[in-house]
Amino acid sequence: MASIFRFDSVDLELVEGDITLIEVDAIVNAANPYLEHGGGVAKAIVRRGGDIIQEESRRYVKEHGPLPVGGVAVTSAGSLKAKYVIHVVGPRWNIDPPSKLDEAITNALKKADELNLKSIAFPAISTGAYGYPYDFVAKVMVEVFRREIPHLKSLKKIIVCLYGSEAYNTFKEVFDKAFNV
Repeated sequence: MASIFRFDSVDLELVEGDITLIEVDAIVNAANPYLEHGGGVAKAIVRRGGDIIQEESRRYVKEHGPLPVGGVAVTSAGSLKAKYVIHVVGPRWNIDPPSKLDEAITNALKKADELNLKSIAFPAISTGAYGYPYDFVAKVMVEVFRREIPHLKSLKKIIVCLYGSEAYNTFKEVFDKAFNV
């Protein structure tokens, strides 16, 4: 399933599926501060993209220290269809400030633009082990996209890849309302 929304000069696409199979310039990984990719989206990315992603992640942490909540790091994408993986640490529900979710999404967009990328795919950041509800994350994504897209120089396509029909249907409902479909 897929739904496409147009905002400013960018196509926003909601897709139900596996983010590791999407052909974009960068995929966003919902990471932990130590960039150890042992579960969820992160594990799937390393499984399909190869150990090079984990090796580069460990090198990044060794050189720069753990990522703060909302922070981003970039590695190659190994054998994925993407060129890069933008690792972002989302907040934990009822532990970290919700403003950190906005910061994480914003920082991933800005990093993609800084790298002069044309396309990026996001998972539903912080909805897995970190416990955020789908509708909350969808609303924050809409806010960030509305605020940031007019300032982006290179990005022309943003995909939100959702795992499962519950996530997809919830995001679609929020995006439909936000973009008046």
